[in-house]
Amino acid sequence: MPTDVVMPQMGESIFEGTITKWLKQPGETVEKDEPLFEISTDKVDAEIPSPAAGVLTEIKAQEGTTVTINTVVAVIGDSGGEIAAPVEIAPPDATAARKPIEAAAPDGIDTVPELQAAEDHTAAQGQSTRSSPLVRKIAKEHGVNLALVRGTGSAGRITKDDILGYLSQKGQAKTPAASQTPAKTPPAGELPAVSPLIGTVQPLSKMRAIIAQRMKQSVDTAPHANMVYKIDMTRIARLRERERASFEQRHGVKLTYMPFIAAAAVQALRKFPVVNSSLIDGQIHYHANIHLGIAVALQWGLIVPVVREAEKRSFVELAKTIYDLAARARTKKLIPDEASGSTFTLTNAGVFGGEYGTPIINQPESAILAIGGLRKEPVVLTDAEDNDTIAIRSMQYYCLGFDHRTIDGADAGRFMVEFQSALENWNAPIG
Repeated sequence: MPTDVVMPQMGESIFEGTITKWLKQPGETVEKDEPLFEISTDKVDAEIPSPAAGVLTEIKAQEGTTVTINTVVAVIGDSGGEIAAPVEIAPPDATAARKPIEAAAPDGIDTVPELQAAEDHTAAQGQSTRSSPLVRKIAKEHGVNLALVRGTGSAGRITKDDILGYLSQKGQAKTPAASQTPAKTPPAGELPAVSPLIGTVQPLSKMRAIIAQRMKQSVDTAPHANMVYKIDMTRIARLRERERASFEQRHGVKLTYMPFIAAAAVQALRKFPVVNSSLIDGQIHYHANIHLGIAVALQWGLIVPVVREAEKRSFVELAKTIYDLAARARTKKLIPDEASGSTFTLTNAGVFGGEYGTPIINQPESAILAIGGLRKEPVVLTDAEDNDTIAIRSMQYYCLGFDHRTIDGADAGRFMVEFQSALENWNAPIG
């Protein structure tokens, strides 16, 4: 009996979605829970699994079509069902085959250098394993032969949990080898690669259009002010280097700088709650909890997963939650409620090596903290007897962008001093 595939409701406030890509075409077999198509909403991009096993007999909504929730977008029949004439679907963008992908487990969590898209699996491997495009993508990023991964899905299909579990057991939750290879300077006379986008005109994606709207709204709404502090991260850097291997072995996630920064921000926000407030209808709302947004750059836009009630979480819980949210944001597994409701945001502006960035506030928050590049440099140190020495220290810029209607410069300065002290004098256990 045919099964209708409908546009799902991806959250209480979501009433429509745009189909961005069909992962199967009419006549192709699909397993239950296998990714069938991708959608974009005003909160998240997501892969939608098939509600049943069978053959995709009809696609009713083309790529690029926006439909309301519960609208039938496709039909799945049994293997003997009649295949309807396929709808005319816009051909994929000519650059799709060359589209870069994000690293699945970067050392930071905000933005990561783009990697050249890996080639498809060999035919032999594809015949011996059943997996979704997402699973194959993760396998390629980590250099995993899927023939070695035990599948727990239908008919032995390898699920996302299977591949992530395999990586965890093998200790391979690392950036793909390609990202660890320094970029090579082209030989004299040889031109570097040129982006295929040059000279083209591309329409804004739904997510890109929403980002544009919200950024303009934020700048039009709030008078932005910025305060930059240069913080000595040497203590944190040494602790991280000393504990990173054992931390990953004990807890299954990398020990990055982000949980240290998040914990220090939470400490400062609890002491200066005006930085964790929102100005709504002429009233300052001092939020009861700290819902910490972590900006994650995606190839197709930007999303801000939220660590709920961050003030109640231990260091290990912060590290695990940040890693999980970032990974699922990049693999389109977030639900809308996990990408909304933040009260303060962290964004990593220095991941590409810049000194610092001046961020735009994520409305209706009152402040956002941009993390600059971390680098070693000579610093003048003064001891208790006023003697100066020069030492090599790990230094990092942090820029607090704040709504000057709500937060004065003095408030911002006090917050940053507390944040700086928490990092430079770190003495909390990390689990």
